[in-house]
Amino acid sequence: MRFDTKIGIVVREDLAVWQKLNVTAFLAGAVAANHPEVIGEPYEDGSGTEYLSMFRQPVLVYAADAEALGRVRASAVNRGLDVAVFTEDMFKTGHDEANRAVVRAVAAEDLALVGLVVFGSKNPLDKTLKGLPLHP
Repeated sequence: MRFDTKIGIVVREDLAVWQKLNVTAFLAGAVAANHPEVIGEPYEDGSGTEYLSMFRQPVLVYAADAEALGRVRASAVNRGLDVAVFTEDMFKTGHDEANRAVVRAVAAEDLALVGLVVFGSKNPLDKTLKGLPLHP
């Protein structure tokens, strides 16, 4: 099945595995929270046990270095795509309000990005992520 939109998560390649997973989960939640149209129907197994809904389309996870993350952020913003960011300082906070504060304290071009998610129309998103390898 082909989708008109795409979800791409870019994670800094030098993070610890637990950090990569944490960043990916938080960033995926940003798309789910802001674009309910990408959520499918709930699941149910053959025994009748119900499970939560998930994305109705694939989520592609890419690897990048810090410089590439900055380029992707700028390109996505310039193309009008929806972006959420995760910065190094967010690993040091304990709650959502503090996360927003550490992002707000830094100019866009100076963010110490460890990950970001980009959501939007497939063609501009593909151009934004062009050249990035899928995460191994």
